[in-house]
Amino acid sequence: MPQPTHGHPPLATSPSLPSVAWIGLGALGSPMASNLLAAGFPLTVHNRRRGREEPLAARGARRAASPAEAAAGAELIAVCVSDDAAVEAVLFGGPGVVAGARRGSLVIDCSTIAPATSRRLAQRLEEQGIGYLDAPVTGGTEGARAGTLSVLVGGSPGDLERARPLLGCVGSRLSHFGPVGAGQAAKAVNQVLVAGSYAAVAEGLALARRLELPLEPLVEALKGGAAGSWALEHRSGAMIAGSFPLGFRLALHRKDLAIALAEAAAAGLELPVSERVAALEDCLLAAGWGDEDVAALARWFEGGARGPDGEGPGGLRG
Repeated sequence: MPQPTHGHPPLATSPSLPSVAWIGLGALGSPMASNLLAAGFPLTVHNRRRGREEPLAARGARRAASPAEAAAGAELIAVCVSDDAAVEAVLFGGPGVVAGARRGSLVIDCSTIAPATSRRLAQRLEEQGIGYLDAPVTGGTEGARAGTLSVLVGGSPGDLERARPLLGCVGSRLSHFGPVGAGQAAKAVNQVLVAGSYAAVAEGLALARRLELPLEPLVEALKGGAAGSWALEHRSGAMIAGSFPLGFRLALHRKDLAIALAEAAAAGLELPVSERVAALEDCLLAAGWGDEDVAALARWFEGGARGPDGEGPGGLRG
């Protein structure tokens, strides 16, 4: 194991806490794993881009060269990666979690994927004697750093109780919605709400600019009223500044909206607001803004998604 740096002495682990493998150290996964380490969990980490393991290793985490190596000996195996294909590769690719995990261990999937994918993965893991919870999170990088995420859980009550020490460390609200897949269904609803609220803030601020209102005082005045929202509180500043650091990548939100729209279609429901936001996000992706925060929806109103003719892909016009 790499030696800790002088500035970060190793953290003492607690023998009463379950051993954890954490796979996926992106914008959310890294601070979530960091909170577990700070709380004393025995922690092994793995990330496809291995350099992201180093800050946690410097503080005492063990590094693993593969998901299989990370899972070996772990009681709880947390996964936080980008999409359905990435989760499946982590679990069943070579060498994936199932190649190293012991029977009786529990996978806690904090990724956002389709409910049907969660159910299929859970069935495959059950055949190997491994439990599964879908536990996507919401609350942004701010919540991930503070340990105040909202965790949306699907799975058996018994598996939730086993996972509670870990989930209670990364989130301040745990909500159980039913069997495997229910957490992902709840996250789909969340992403529909995110789409509408971010787009509404972007649209409102665009109108305020055209009306030549002072933007910062306007936001302060509106936060405490009926227009108040998480998006207005936490992302209006980025929209006013025209700078969109992560956050949550617009490309990933578009992926999540596709899940929500597919779920709605299967249920015979149209989501016209989400469909419009998805179309705007498609234009922004085509213009190269996919790696920015979802707040980059504000670029639409400044021409950031349009070509020289003033028209966006697919005939949309801002």
